[in-house]
Amino acid sequence: MVSKVVIAIVVAIGVMIVRKVLNWAWLKPKKLEKWLRDEGYKGNSYKVVVGDMEELSTMMMEAKSKAMPITHDITSHVLPFDHHIISKYGKRSFMWFGPTPRIYITDPELIKEILWRPNEFQKPHPEPIRDSIIAGLLASEDMNDKWQLLTAETGVMEVDVWPFIDNLAGDIISRTAFGSCYEEGRKIFRIQKEQTYLKAIDIGEHGDNDLLGILLESNSKEIEEDGIGMSMEDVIEECKLFYLAGSETTSNLIVWTMVCLSLHQEWQIRARQEVQQVFGTEELNFDGLKHLKIVTMILNEVLRLYPPAVMVTRATSKETKLGNMMIPSGVHITIPIIYVHHDREIWGEDATEFKPERFSEGVANATKTGGPSAFLPFTSGPRVCIGQNFAMIEAKTAIAKILQRFSFQLSPSYTHSPFPVFTLPPRFGAHLILRSI
Repeated sequence: MVSKVVIAIVVAIGVMIVRKVLNWAWLKPKKLEKWLRDEGYKGNSYKVVVGDMEELSTMMMEAKSKAMPITHDITSHVLPFDHHIISKYGKRSFMWFGPTPRIYITDPELIKEILWRPNEFQKPHPEPIRDSIIAGLLASEDMNDKWQLLTAETGVMEVDVWPFIDNLAGDIISRTAFGSCYEEGRKIFRIQKEQTYLKAIDIGEHGDNDLLGILLESNSKEIEEDGIGMSMEDVIEECKLFYLAGSETTSNLIVWTMVCLSLHQEWQIRARQEVQQVFGTEELNFDGLKHLKIVTMILNEVLRLYPPAVMVTRATSKETKLGNMMIPSGVHITIPIIYVHHDREIWGEDATEFKPERFSEGVANATKTGGPSAFLPFTSGPRVCIGQNFAMIEAKTAIAKILQRFSFQLSPSYTHSPFPVFTLPPRFGAHLILRSI
């Protein structure tokens, strides 16, 4: 009798598991595929479990293994499979991320709607924040001094500027976030869960004028006044996010700006003249940075052509209205930022060309259609990148300092290789020829 009951339970559990697996692997994807096609979306037919992952992986590996021509038309290299799907099926298309369909949204107004409703359109799953291990103790002046030494003998030297810039961004963000150099910042990460911080909060030792000090002080006051505040884990995560976003985003922006100014010498000359006009031979200052209009135009154009985040993905937990559609639960939404930034319908026929003048009247007037909603280097909405203003100030400072002391051009050994690894670094470095001024 007992054995029959056990067998019945096992069979029931087995049937339940089979139903769930069948629903996950076949029934739900096919139901969603019918909805997509009824809504006018086009894409490949669903393949059990794998979806489009095999083709996606193959295309990404092929693109990763080779360089590309020196051009700003990089979408097909950076997002080869997504570019393939959109080119084949049109903007109203979808792909299969395993058994989950992802629809592409490229309309700036719909993108704005998605990003301004973060509670309804959430990240599909927590995205792991990698440890920021960026070697070095360089500040901006130190980096320039090293380049000066390299060019001291002949005045000219080929340098892969990418490692220097990557180190620079890591050190600056450490000093801003933790009031320390990079090495000290890394130590803070290592002891972030230890009792030291808890004791510091208890005795009020958190008045330093850096991000960590401000965050701890503000949190302490909030707990005192309302009894509610961030946990220590929340504080740590905020600092880690600021560190990663500020470091990687800025280093990518600076290096691609140097590459673009190497390719477009007329803009390098104009930017240098502006820096000399605003600062002369004096040290840079914050007020002066606000007057660097040409440099700002250049940075915005670089962010358009080489956005730090090439795409973002959102998901709905229930049926949700978007535009005139009711999107069922289980459909992911992909905003291919780099595709939107290179869209000729939005930016004009010169969308893949380096033309900073398009930003001469600000971001709002830079597009042919779409307005500011089509410019998404830091996304937008309530959860816009917290480091965007810091990144722009840091990039302006670094580029201005470099322009004061060097002219630069591409080395014959330069290999064009923008490839997404969380952000969009140059996979094979950035070999430039520096000349001391």
